[in-house]
Amino acid sequence: MRCPYCGYLDSRVIDSRPTEEGSSIRRRRECMRCGRRFTTYEKIETAVVMVIKKDMRREPFSAEKIKKGLIHACQKRPISMKDIDAIEEKVEKAVYSSGEDEFSSRRIGELVMEELKRLDEVAYVRFASVYRQFTDVSSFMDELNKLVTENKQRAQENADNA
Repeated sequence: MRCPYCGYLDSRVIDSRPTEEGSSIRRRRECMRCGRRFTTYEKIETAVVMVIKKDMRREPFSAEKIKKGLIHACQKRPISMKDIDAIEEKVEKAVYSSGEDEFSSRRIGELVMEELKRLDEVAYVRFASVYRQFTDVSSFMDELNKLVTENKQRAQENADNA
């Protein structure tokens, strides 16, 4: 593994452990030349799943694209990278465990929004505004009103159960 600091090719593994989801191995390494430490992740190579876009184009599934969208939606919110990584892994697992060769971008977006809604409503609305391509204020308000209604229902259910 090439050192990201000095480019040297030889490093030693200091620590190795599975990630929380168990879908990859996290390894702490130390460069044999400069002595600096860095982290790598080892994942199982999976079959290519094609994503069917809204315009019917197809492209290979990319968990990295999901992560970029999550990071953008979660900017300036109290959400850790650990939480973002967990959502990314959960969605990636759902896509690959479906056993399907093709997966619609709509289903992927819905999975992401479902997880964001549980984590942070502001991040959810940010993601939904880009994903659903709100064209005017009224469509944006419709989504906010749905969220408020769901919150009221949840609060009522919690009060009834208490």
